[in-house]
Amino acid sequence: MGIEEKIKQLPPELHREVEDYVDFLLQKAKKKPGKKLKLDWIGGLKEYRDKYTSLELQKKALEWRD
Repeated sequence: MGIEEKIKQLPPELHREVEDYVDFLLQKAKKKPGKKLKLDWIGGLKEYRDKYTSLELQKKALEWRD
């Protein structure tokens, strides 16, 4: 049984709900892809390159999150 036949079997008051849901799915399918990731932060901490290891920076970041 196709979708049209199934919808016809629903009570008339549910037809609007089906239509709303289909509209929602269409909007969801049309969503624009996300923005491109900016990489302008690269090199932002290069002055700390010789002072800290990556492991030390990871540990410090975890401290800051708490």
